[in-house]
Amino acid sequence: MRKKEFIYKYKYIFFPVFGAAALFLFGSVIMLLWNWLMPDLFGLTTITFWQALGLFILSRILFSGMGGKGKRSHHKKCRTHSGREEWMNMNPEERKEWFKKRKFAQWMEHKNDCFPDSDVKEKDGPDRE
Repeated sequence: MRKKEFIYKYKYIFFPVFGAAALFLFGSVIMLLWNWLMPDLFGLTTITFWQALGLFILSRILFSGMGGKGKRSHHKKCRTHSGREEWMNMNPEERKEWFKKRKFAQWMEHKNDCFPDSDVKEKDGPDRE
């Protein structure tokens, strides 16, 4: 039996078991850390496993949202910086052409005077030199 067939066949057994084990592990770690640190540092009382599990779920909701399959914001971190490398390898003429293609040239020329020798004119007045 192949690995994918095995996982597909038994996923309804393994996922709930691993999910319950993960909840038990996270709840236990939070409870142990809380009961070890918080009473000594801040004078707080100790908590039970169920309170620790509730604290974990509450922090998950507050700090990372509800999750779900539609949310993929954490994948944005995995993007490569190929655009930055391409920009760093461009000479000034190639950068000017890049801006012209994307219609940023007029805005950049107006805002920062980045291209003083550009052939793109400002819309709101004569050249500033």
